[in-house]
Amino acid sequence: MPIALLQLIESRLVEHRPRRKWLRRLRQRSAVAMILSVRKGELHILMIKRAEREGDPWSGHMAFPGGRMDPDDRHGYAVALRETEEEIGIHLAESATCIGRLSEIRTRPRRGLLSMFITPFVFRLEKEVHFRPNHEVAEVVWVPLEFLLDTDQRETMSWQRKRLRMTLPCYIYNGRRIWGLSLMMLDELMDLVEGPNPQRRTWRRG
Repeated sequence: MPIALLQLIESRLVEHRPRRKWLRRLRQRSAVAMILSVRKGELHILMIKRAEREGDPWSGHMAFPGGRMDPDDRHGYAVALRETEEEIGIHLAESATCIGRLSEIRTRPRRGLLSMFITPFVFRLEKEVHFRPNHEVAEVVWVPLEFLLDTDQRETMSWQRKRLRMTLPCYIYNGRRIWGLSLMMLDELMDLVEGPNPQRRTWRRG
């Protein structure tokens, strides 16, 4: 079953046409790595919990390894490789295969007016690796994909910034909340697996 699920994702990614933002070359860009691996008979996806840091808008959040593009980075794929190595010590070029990419997501940092574009790259881990998290990462977590595909595990949360209040979808995995941009990426991946599911509730204002 896990091998079949991984093969299904790979075949769907080959056919997938991710959305690309035409303004991305004019804005700050970033990329993340979504790493899949069969572990203990089940397909998992790797996530990190970011360390608590003052001034970091994603402090303490569940996320994927990744970060902003540097002037020396040739493209988003290079960003995903570099940031994954820096954050958790994995050399993806040696230990994994990139099997596709998902749609770019536009986000606006808390500081600054210009939006940023995030590109998710999906990898299949080929061998066992040992993590060496840096100061930005509190922990590395393998999340079962079957858990995320189970809509009974899906919950809601209240989020507020100034006068804006929203009810957002989320998952709670072993006490860790998965929501926001990371969940948007996961939802696209899960839509590739089983098609759009109305039980994966979309964001709405509360």
